[in-house]
Amino acid sequence: MTGLPEPDAFTRTYWRAAAEGRLLIRRCLAAGCGAAHHYPREFCPRCWSEEVVWEQAAGHATLYTWSVVHANDLRPFAGRVPYVAAVVDLPEGPRMMTEVVGCAHDTLRVGMDLRVCFRPAADGAEIAIPVFRPAPTAPFA
Repeated sequence: MTGLPEPDAFTRTYWRAAAEGRLLIRRCLAAGCGAAHHYPREFCPRCWSEEVVWEQAAGHATLYTWSVVHANDLRPFAGRVPYVAAVVDLPEGPRMMTEVVGCAHDTLRVGMDLRVCFRPAADGAEIAIPVFRPAPTAPFA
């Protein structure tokens, strides 16, 4: 067990896009629904329609909640402790489980603006994992 996702015929599109630096979500096309969801599924978890399509997400999010993980002996996490396991809100609607990188843990705040980035998977796998980092701040005028 590598601890890495194993793309299958359905999720290969998602993982290929991530390796290219694009975050995909799924959107329901059923009349009266239109819900977006993440993690990718072959059906809409809101109305159960199978009329769903891939959609590129904007790539930004706001921090909903997080936890700093100090102990995890599973691969590939053991070598990265402490790390920030988080849930973020995407502007398209879904909440997404992820990791926040690139900032001190004591600077995290609910509602902070984040941008997606992609960490290449270890072990030579040809996938990348979407993670989020704080959005760059605008310079003062």
